[in-house]
Amino acid sequence: MNNRILTISALIFSAALLRLLPHAPNFSPIGAIALFGGAYLSRKAFAYLVPLAAMLVSDIFLGFYGPEMLITYAGFVASIFIGTQLKKNITWYNVALGSVVSSIAFFLITNCVFFYPQSLGPIYTHNFAGLINSYVAGWPFFQNTFLSDLVYNAALFGGFYLLQINIPSLQTEKIKVSK
Repeated sequence: MNNRILTISALIFSAALLRLLPHAPNFSPIGAIALFGGAYLSRKAFAYLVPLAAMLVSDIFLGFYGPEMLITYAGFVASIFIGTQLKKNITWYNVALGSVVSSIAFFLITNCVFFYPQSLGPIYTHNFAGLINSYVAGWPFFQNTFLSDLVYNAALFGGFYLLQINIPSLQTEKIKVSK
């Protein structure tokens, strides 16, 4: 593997370890990990596997919380996909827009009660009223997710941009930064 892939992977795994530190509910770097990995890991397999592996490693320490965890991973994969759409044009505007879209997609996916099996109990009714109740109950958590995605995306994308300026081996032909 080259320096670029190793550096991007190290940033992703380092950000995933931040999940282990105390933080406000839903204020974690998982959305940024997904968006960043999707945007910067050039091989599609790496773009999905590295962020998913980082999430899985941190979940080993945090604990697995049941079948609904698959829904969280579905939202995470959606964020990776959004990141892959940034690949060709990574600008501050596109990263901010990707962050917003990723946050919204994650919220919509993880709070959609129709995905939750009845075996989990009657959390919400499986009808339109239950769906609305689920989104209303999730709103306070969405605010933290939204803010953390913006903060961590700024840190990951901005930090990697600064690394590219100072370490020529991390630059691609397309992103040459003159000194």
